[in-house]
Amino acid sequence: MTITNLTCSSCQTSNRIPSDRLGDKPKCGKCQEQILQGYPLELTTANVTTVLDGNSVPVLVDCWAPWCAPCKSFAPIFEQAAQQLEPRLRLAKLNTEAEPQFGDLWQIRSIPTLILFKEGLESARMSGALPLNQLKKWLLEQGV
Repeated sequence: MTITNLTCSSCQTSNRIPSDRLGDKPKCGKCQEQILQGYPLELTTANVTTVLDGNSVPVLVDCWAPWCAPCKSFAPIFEQAAQQLEPRLRLAKLNTEAEPQFGDLWQIRSIPTLILFKEGLESARMSGALPLNQLKKWLLEQGV
């Protein structure tokens, strides 16, 4: 039996789920909330390590800012992607204005920037807002 590690959307606890049960809407062992809720996780200094390292599926991070018009227009597309791509991919959002240290650490030069992490390490990045079908195509090219 293959086990998948997933970070709970509500309490950020890492849960071990049998891979063949991912479609059964698994609940968190700690808070009893549904682990996969069909929306991106919010990344902060407090949870970024847990989210990036606590998921055995790839994590796609949308680096954005509240004043950025392309970021705002991309937000509903990113939410749609979360609804459609979980559980084979986790989606997370990082507000670069609220968490500026990650802009430096991850060398974010423009927003929105999408960074794909696999096993906690960056594996690909793309700058700019994309329509949903192009986002999915890019993810397929990355092996997701």
